[in-house]
Amino acid sequence: MKKLVFVIASLSLILAFVLAGSLFEKKQVERVGFLAKEDASVFVRDHSPTLGSDDAKVYLVEFLDPACEACAAFSPFVKELMAEHPGKIKLVIRYAPFHDGADEVVKILEAARKQGKYWETLDVMFKSQALWASHHEPRPDKLWQYLPMTGLDLAQLRKDMVDPAIAALIVQDMADVEALGVRKTPGFFVNGKPLQTFGYQQLKALVEEEIRVTDSE
Repeated sequence: MKKLVFVIASLSLILAFVLAGSLFEKKQVERVGFLAKEDASVFVRDHSPTLGSDDAKVYLVEFLDPACEACAAFSPFVKELMAEHPGKIKLVIRYAPFHDGADEVVKILEAARKQGKYWETLDVMFKSQALWASHHEPRPDKLWQYLPMTGLDLAQLRKDMVDPAIAALIVQDMADVEALGVRKTPGFFVNGKPLQTFGYQQLKALVEEEIRVTDSE
């Protein structure tokens, strides 16, 4: 009889342990949401610049090229979208420097991140884009005359932009560009779902649908 009681008690403990583990795993998946997917790393790398709350369940991944006109045009729209849904969207920036010379501009941007001036620098790049990113005769060197507006230490910027780690992250991003079949910029994914039809309203609809789904979970 004692042996039977011991066996039942042991089985109960094992069952309780399994249930507790399952509940913990479920809570973890709920917490990280999209990031719990096996292929999430191809969308979000440890080096990726992000903007927004760490508690956000909707990840808006944007593959951009600093020399891309459409990327510049979408930038304020994305910020407005995030402002409309405070705390619910995490913006993740990935690089797809398709234009000539754009990889050097990405290096400037990443070097600016080391000085805590990433988003200010990206904003200046987009606003001055027409003056340095001509498709017929790109002149990324002209960008330097606008960088003082960000308050950057330009001497330090030149040193930091040759960091091999920056070149390596561009290589990784371009490998992910190839893996995901990104052919033009900006390339948007919302919790891993691609924006099939390009446009402001289409992006807004995809983001808001994902917000609705995650809010109901």
